Amino acid sequence: MVVIISGPSGVGKDTIIEALRAHHDRPDYDFIVTCTTRVPRAGETDGIHYHFISDAEFLALRAAGELLEANQVHGAHWYGTPRQAVCRALERGHHAILKIDVQGAQVVKKRVPDALLIFLVPPSLETLFSRLRSRATETADQLEVRQRDAAIELARQGDYDHVVVNETGEVERTARRVAEIIEEERARHPARRVEL
Repeated sequence: MVVIISGPSGVGKDTIIEALRAHHDRPDYDFIVTCTTRVPRAGETDGIHYHFISDAEFLALRAAGELLEANQVHGAHWYGTPRQAVCRALERGHHAILKIDVQGAQVVKKRVPDALLIFLVPPSLETLFSRLRSRATETADQLEVRQRDAAIELARQGDYDHVVVNETGEVERTARRVAEIIEEERARHPARRVEL
């Protein structure tokens, strides 16, 4: 099954995915690494957190049809999901876990109608904005764009199959709920062949 985890910038998508990797022994979860043209943040490793590539490399992948979806996020950098990584996961009978923004999630849902869409939300907008400010990875202008985009993205949560609140300090609970949703949906919807 294709599983998409989305949410506004700063909601904790990476943290929840790390918790799923570390604490939920699921050999049938393949965490698909997104390609991006942005530079790595402190603590990020190429090939684990993202595939960090140049604009030219990204555009070549997109032109060759190697990306399942590709979007420019926050008006700045490109992000895209490698098609072959998803295909390999599905061929093995695994869940392909994708971390994608709202725009990309809709593109994938059109191509894979059976995809499971999970949207992470903060307990409040103020909590979200506080998280964004505290990570100190953006300039004031970039932060303003991300805050504006977050409000727009939160308005799209109705497009998702499930919405999960990522409470502050409750990473394990949130990750456990995401894993439960995946298993509940797998039981309801046996695997079907997906053409990408």
